[in-house]
Amino acid sequence: MRKILVVVDMQKDFIDGALGTKEAQAILGPVLEKMKSYRKPDIYATRDTHGRDYLKTAEGKKLPVEHCIQGTEGWMLHPEVEALVEPSQIVDKPTFGSLDLALRLNQRNQKTPLEVELVGLCTDICVVSNALLFKAFLPETPISVDASCCAGVTPESHAAALETMEMCQVEVTGK
Repeated sequence: MRKILVVVDMQKDFIDGALGTKEAQAILGPVLEKMKSYRKPDIYATRDTHGRDYLKTAEGKKLPVEHCIQGTEGWMLHPEVEALVEPSQIVDKPTFGSLDLALRLNQRNQKTPLEVELVGLCTDICVVSNALLFKAFLPETPISVDASCCAGVTPESHAAALETMEMCQVEVTGK
């Protein structure tokens, strides 16, 4: 079984930018250490990606804070994260979950059985969305989330997302 790491949205705007939190800043070191324990070809990273019209979108109307606008500094992966990922393994996603990445993992799983671990931001939005999407596309594949390498919008919503993932048979480690 091949172990894959998915690093979700470790971008400036979520770490210390427009939507940054002290909890997000605190997981940067553990995420980097986790990434170093994987081979580079086995790491994928997602990038939340919005256009300049973000505030006019359905998401922008509910979260009226411009963030991760494609091409801006806030959209970029943290430089230390980016250095540990092959450029072809960076997946831009226009919404919370990445259908593109789920399909890529599904294709890869058909060749070699996978085990998928997720880390990153935000536990209660994009991490949970991707974990559940992967579980739907890869129902027999072990999917896990390392709670010590994730941060939510709030500590309470982080805990709620972890509980939701556990209820949906995603293994939660690092509590």
